[in-house]
Amino acid sequence: MITAQRKTIGHRAPGLTALLLGGLISGLFAETTPSLPPIALGMSTALTGPAADLGLNMRSGVLAALDEVNRSGGIHGHRVELISLDDGYEPTRTAPNMRQLIDQSQVLAVIGNVGTPTAIVAIPIANETKTPFVGAFTGAGVLRRTPPDRYVINFRASYAEETAAMVDGLINSAHFKPEEVAFFTQRDAYGDSGFAGGIAALQRYGLTNENAVAHVRYERNTVAVEKALAELLNHEPQPKAIIMVGAYAPCAAFIRLAQENGLSPLFLNVSFVGPASLAHALGAAGEGVIVTQVVPHFDSELPLVRQYRAAQHANDSHAEFSFGSLEGYISAHLLCRALQLSGGEPDRERLTDALLHLGKFDLGLGDELLLSPEEHQASHRVWPTILRAGHYVPFEWKEWEKPATPST
Repeated sequence: MITAQRKTIGHRAPGLTALLLGGLISGLFAETTPSLPPIALGMSTALTGPAADLGLNMRSGVLAALDEVNRSGGIHGHRVELISLDDGYEPTRTAPNMRQLIDQSQVLAVIGNVGTPTAIVAIPIANETKTPFVGAFTGAGVLRRTPPDRYVINFRASYAEETAAMVDGLINSAHFKPEEVAFFTQRDAYGDSGFAGGIAALQRYGLTNENAVAHVRYERNTVAVEKALAELLNHEPQPKAIIMVGAYAPCAAFIRLAQENGLSPLFLNVSFVGPASLAHALGAAGEGVIVTQVVPHFDSELPLVRQYRAAQHANDSHAEFSFGSLEGYISAHLLCRALQLSGGEPDRERLTDALLHLGKFDLGLGDELLLSPEEHQASHRVWPTILRAGHYVPFEWKEWEKPATPST
């Protein structure tokens, strides 16, 4: 864990200079001034427990980005440091962590928190204390209100967008009927968010009765999936595809148990599942499992992804590349872009204004991003991947399309 000195840049007078109207050239940082206090950022995440891989990967990417910035001179001479606290993916631990980070450590912003149930308790604290809550590792609707919460700023596509992309592929390319799609979800706000997005997408394709679609659930932080599978085996018609909104261990257990009981539909998972852990847990049973991602493949030759790999290696030569650490790197890169724009003495309000006035910008991901007072989610892109021989490879939904049968 990187700790910050007690004297940090926190909440000062609001304001924003005309610098926001100009562009920011990545890598142009002032020389480090040792006498200046560090800029402290906070993170409450899962560093232990069943979701630990998600938190550890996210933190790894954030640290790689901050190390890159600090090696380039920091932000207007200030080093940027991270205080990360473990909440084990349990909301009851998130609230005191947020209070400690904001009230005691005086962090300038909170970045990269992992999970929907934890975000539900973190967001009110961020709003109350007017602390930017940036790049959370969750696609839930609670972070995407209309109108948006001023201090909640997202990078990633939503779970609704991920499940909608799945439904589009299943209906348009695989030519399934809406009733042939089922859902396996975590019994909490995370699972509910993904399910709601998927149902809304199916309704656009003519689904009139939500109850016609099988929906089975399991309890968070458990692998008790037997009841869910039993319910699904008794459902008619048997599903041809199962959209899964859960953590890797229960999803892997469900897939294995389903296959052992003669159920072999297409299995599709949202990004939060923990792709690497899922692949490891499934082994050969994972062949053909689909996972949607909200970042490009970490082997991509896109400019920012190449920069991520170099930063990860420089910060930790033993770190493995992953979708999660790439997301953490991108979120921290975005935040540091706004920090540079917010001036030499940033405070929470200046930083929030800087984030929300980035407008259209390009980080080197192959797509233009947008943040504004009305748009608090920078990216809406979903990248599908599929497990082949234990590795995730890019996948296009049109690969399901069957060639036309020649006439005789």
